[in-house]
This record gives sequence, C-alpha cells and structure tokens, in this order.
Amino acid sequence: MTTSGIDGDGGGGDAVDVSVVVPARDCRPYLDRCLTSVLVQRVKKEIVVVDDGSTDGSAELLDLYAAYHRTSVKVVRLEGSSGGAGRPRNIGLEHATGRYVFFCDADDYLGPEALERMVAMADRNGSDIVLGKIVGHGRRAPASMFHHDTDRAPLGESAVYNSLCCFKLFRREMLERHRIRFAERVLIGEDIHFTVHAFCHAEVISVVADHDCYHLVARPDGSSIMQQAGSRDPLGWLTMIRGPIALMAEHVPPGPLRDHLLVRHFKLDVLAQLGVPFLEAGEVRRKDIAQEVAALCDEWLTSGVRARLSGIDRQRLACLDDVDRLARLAGIEGAAVRRRLTGLRWEADRLVVTGTAALEGIRAVDGISLVLRSRAEPAREVVVPAAHGPARSGCDGTEFAARVDAGALGSGVWDLRVAIEVEGVVRHARLGADRDDEVTRPAPRLIRDVVAIPYFTKDNGNLSIDVGGHLLAVPGTVRITRTRWALGQRLAIDGEVLVGGGVPAASAIRRLVWRERRTGDERADRVVALPGGGFAARPPVGRFAPGTWDAYLEVELGGPPARFRVETDAAAVAGPRRPWGGIVLRSVRPYATPGKGRLSTVVRKLTARSLLRRMLR
Repeated sequence: MTTSGIDGDGGGGDAVDVSVVVPARDCRPYLDRCLTSVLVQRVKKEIVVVDDGSTDGSAELLDLYAAYHRTSVKVVRLEGSSGGAGRPRNIGLEHATGRYVFFCDADDYLGPEALERMVAMADRNGSDIVLGKIVGHGRRAPASMFHHDTDRAPLGESAVYNSLCCFKLFRREMLERHRIRFAERVLIGEDIHFTVHAFCHAEVISVVADHDCYHLVARPDGSSIMQQAGSRDPLGWLTMIRGPIALMAEHVPPGPLRDHLLVRHFKLDVLAQLGVPFLEAGEVRRKDIAQEVAALCDEWLTSGVRARLSGIDRQRLACLDDVDRLARLAGIEGAAVRRRLTGLRWEADRLVVTGTAALEGIRAVDGISLVLRSRAEPAREVVVPAAHGPARSGCDGTEFAARVDAGALGSGVWDLRVAIEVEGVVRHARLGADRDDEVTRPAPRLIRDVVAIPYFTKDNGNLSIDVGGHLLAVPGTVRITRTRWALGQRLAIDGEVLVGGGVPAASAIRRLVWRERRTGDERADRVVALPGGGFAARPPVGRFAPGTWDAYLEVELGGPPARFRVETDAAAVAGPRRPWGGIVLRSVRPYATPGKGRLSTVVRKLTARSLLRRMLR
C-alpha cells in the first residue's frame, strides 16, 4: 500500500472539517466529475481516494490530482483488488483526519453546497449523522426520509433508518469511539453493516431535505457491482442481511424501537425477496428462498413487527409453506398497472373521475378506489371508493367512476392515484397521464369556503388537486362599481368579488392591499364584506406616501391568501383631488390603467418651495 498527496496536516495548517473517502477501481470516465464536485465544496476538506488496483488509467489521473491539489487530495494505492468497497473504505477511514467523514463513490458526485449545508446542520445540532437528499440517475434513490429538513430525527419515530447506504455525513469521533467499520468479507451490503452500527450509536440524527446533496449514478455500461447480474441474488441477500440484523439487535433491546427497525429489514430486505426476485427464481430456488425467509421470521419476527407490516406482507407470512401461493402474490405485485382517465367533470361540489384500470395479465379485480395523498404530508391519505363493474371484452380494463368531495380534502396539494385490489393485494399508480383526447382540465370551483383547482402536473401530466391555491393561481375577478371622495382624505370604494365561479363567504374577504410600484412598499386597509360578494373600503389615499400605488383585494380561500388586482373603468373612478395640510399640498389621482383597466393611484407631494420654483420657471 502506497500513499501520495496532502502535505502536512492536510488542511494547510487548519483543522479539516470533512474527510471525503472515495473508493476507486476502474472508474476513469467518472473520476473528474466526482473529484471536481468535492473540490468545489466550500468547507475545509481533504479527499482520501483509495485506488483499489485500477487498470484503466484511473491511477495516472489520480496522480495528477494529488500533484495539483497537494493540500486537498491524498491517494492511497492498494495492490491487487479487494473485490468490494468495504476494505477500501475502511482504509480511507484510517487515513481520515476531519471532524466529519463523508463516503462518496467514484461514479457518483456531490451537489453544489452539499457539504457546506450538511456540516452547518451537524454543527448547529451536534449531529452524529446527517442525511443529505439523494437524487437518482438511472438508479433508485431513497425518498421517504427527505420530505423536509429535520434538526433532530428520532430513530424510532422517523424514516431515517430506511436509508442504510453510507452516503451520509458521519462524526468521525463517533466512528472511532465505537470502532464502526465496513464489512470486508461480503461483495454487497458492506455499507448496510456500517450504517446500521452507526445508527445504533448516533445520539443526534439530522436531515437536509431541501437541497440535492448526493447524485447516485448508474453507469451506462452496467459495470458497477450493484448493476451486475446476481448482485441482488435473493439467497445471497438473505444470508448477508443476517449480520446487520444481529448487529442491530445487540445494541437495541427488545421493544418498540427494535420493532420499528426490524420492520425496515423485513419489508425491504427479507419479505421483498418474495416479490420479483422470487418470480425470477426457479422452482427449487423458490422453495429455498421461502425456507430462508421462514428461518429469519422464526428468529426475529415479533407481534409488534407483524402489526406494522402491510397487507401483502402479512399474506406472505401466512403462506410461507405454499410456494405456489407466494408466486401468485408475487405475480400480482409485479404486474404492470394499466389505467386510463376517460372523464373528468364537476357534478355540483363533487369532482367525478371516470376511467379504466387493470393489472396486466390479470382479468378480474376485486375492488377499485381512488387514493388522494397529500404532497406535503404523504402519510395523509383520503380513500374514495369507486363504483365498477366486471371487465368487458374489448375494454382496456375495468371501468370505474368515483366522486371526490374536493372541499373536504383539507388545504394543500393532493395527488390522485388509482388503487386496484386483487386477492387482497392493493396496487397503486398515478392517474391522468394516459387519458382520452377529450378529457380537459375542469375549471376551478369554490366549494363552501375553499377553492379547488384540478390540474395536470407539468412533469408527467398526472391528475392533482390544489386546494387553496398553493401552487396554482386562483382565478377570480374583483371589480369596482363606484368610487367617491369621503372625509379624511379617504376614497370610498364599493366593489364585488367572484372566485372560481362562486361568491366567497364574507369572512374570506380580508383586506385591501396597496403596493407602491417602484419600491414594493405595501399598506393594508380594512374591508367591510357585504352580502353577495360585495365589499366596501375607505382607504386614506390622500395620506399615502408619494408614488404610484396599485390596488389588490386579498381573499382567504383555504390556502395562502390570494390576491386579485382590482379592476375598474374610468367612469367608475373619482376625479383627482388636492388635499393639503399646513404648507404641504398633495395631488392624489385615482385612475384606471390603460388596457386592462385596473385601479391605481398616483400621489404627489408639493411643498411651498417646489410650488414657487414651478411658478418661476
């Protein structure tokens, strides 16, 4: 083993914030992108690259980086090949000197400001582990733990344990104190062993979810270990996962926390092998897989774990001795979901959604429903049963119709999915991208005291409902019927408002907001709501600061306050006025803007000196 690069203490005399450990073997096409993404991070860093016997020119490129970045890049060269990433990562960790360690694969790369944000999160909270949002490029990335930033994520009450990859920021002192290392005798899963051990000792776990920190890349040539055939062999995986489960159980006593962590292993590691991998295995191997799963269940499955499992996993547990039934369940779970939106319309306050749905290769369905999931809080779901009949020949699937009470959903953006139940297995899929040509987006509708806006997403064209106008502009009209001058330099205004084809409740009409066009300064005035969508206001425009002020009406419609530009025409606008006080003369001119006819007011201030100057010109 040889070492090159990094003079002195590796930080030009300063303490290192982050040691980035990069195992590298035959990854020349990806190294530049990876190392550059680390070098541009604005933290005190060192990059420890462990060359695991590369033969494709990676070694020569690493020599260049070590020569040109002597204070940042250290190259550790191993003789031969380790066969996996566990040993190179452990050796890299032995050479690390930073307060934190981040593991980055050579074919992946960091997002801008990734380390800066994660270190700031760790320093602010005393974090032992920081999870940064991972983005997949041709590879599936974990997502359940990245819904929002979290300063302190409880291990037993969050989804952080769902991500057991090592692409995280770890406090090095914690790793050394507990001698946390990667498994070296396994080809896959070495990082699961490491991360499980780290989670067991971490006192504070944090999440950076609002920034793309790590980019997980699939090699186009499929040469990475995780892309090679057999890398997820079900029997090999079940054998490997015994170690991390046992390691976790050594540190976590029986109880709710252990059950919470075991659920992750059973759902994603154990029972998942009875899905697509089970179908792809031969008849003899299917029996061996079922037996290995049964053995893990005998050892670790508790009543608390069983209660937390989904319906299909419970069915699998009930038929571990019935290989044919397991294959049937796997077939249902793996079948492609076919769905088509055939109609979308309002029927009073209900959004009527019609379509067809089926599982490919499976004709009969037991039930169809729509599932509306809150985008901000994915755990919040509303299930709407759909009426459906038997599948008909010549039809793309079973026809269904559901009526959604959009006004009862609650404020937020709701994504629609169709749920198909077959033999107790429920399959979900987004709805709307595949739709009949005549299906169009229905107009927004005011339902009771909220506005519901159905729309098709820009990325995939799927159906969603924005309740309250969180993402989409709320359509509405505010029109002035009359203005006149009143006492106290006030402009008396009478108007009416219409939103989503209806009249908002009096309590929804909040205030009249004036915004100065040049500075952006705002001031608000009280509004009196009247029956039938009418309103009245008396803003003291004569006392506004000089400038051009545009009028908006603010209405509460179940989401962030919606603002509507106040429309009018010249005939409804009172003439200019020149109120004065002391030696100050003001010119106040309400007017309707050209073209669209919107209410604005120009306020000018003239002092005696400026008046005299004008007269002498």
